[in-house]
Amino acid sequence: MQEYSGPNSHWFESLAEHLREAYLRYSFARNSAEEVEQVIGDLDLRPGDRVLDVGCGPGRHALELGRRGIRCIGVDISEEFVKLAAAQAQEQGLEELVSFKRGDARALNFDSEFDGVISLCEGAFGLQGGPARADLLNLDNDCRILQGMAQALKPGRSLLVAGFSAYFQIANASDDGSEFDSGTATRHETTQILDPDEQPLDVELWTTCFTARELWLMAKLAGLDPVEVRSIHSGENWKGRGINSNEAELLMLARRPQELSAGRY
Repeated sequence: MQEYSGPNSHWFESLAEHLREAYLRYSFARNSAEEVEQVIGDLDLRPGDRVLDVGCGPGRHALELGRRGIRCIGVDISEEFVKLAAAQAQEQGLEELVSFKRGDARALNFDSEFDGVISLCEGAFGLQGGPARADLLNLDNDCRILQGMAQALKPGRSLLVAGFSAYFQIANASDDGSEFDSGTATRHETTQILDPDEQPLDVELWTTCFTARELWLMAKLAGLDPVEVRSIHSGENWKGRGINSNEAELLMLARRPQELSAGRY
């Protein structure tokens, strides 16, 4: 897995450097415990199992897994988030169960090591638009992330990946100042975020939106067996089934077969 010592390797880093622990004040981060219960059920996890959290941010899901006796490695491109997550693990006595490292989700190099892999709340997957874009269709980097996640799984085990829903974006389009590029299915907006001292910063955000069929096909390209795609909304609703335009995200459950076919990415 590629790691970085220099600044500005991804547009998200400057945003995270400003947010720091204030990230956890936002509404999408308020139901971490309930979401982890769903993760445990979907991935059939047991105490002692090992999970990879890709785009872990300040570690909210990884730490919840650790509290339940599940070992977890969190990876994030933001050095600030990794430091914050590691400090929380130490303060909570979870450092033997949960660890964090700075790395690029586009360059994972784990091999059949984990009982479950997650990338939730657009922690890495879906944040590859804008300056991070690899090609015209804006899929190469997300496909690389998914391929690395698949390779990290033990044969027969499963992953969960969340992406912003194209159905929600289209159904709820409004005059909020955001732009939607229909060619790359990427929402671009300028918004204001607050640091822990409530100091504002204007930032640009690029969020790629997906359809269920697109996620399904990307999983197949990564050599996975898709199981389910359903609508969710981080911080609000993870309990629904099926697909609707009222929830902001899509969550895909996919399983690594006993023999992982070689993906094209």
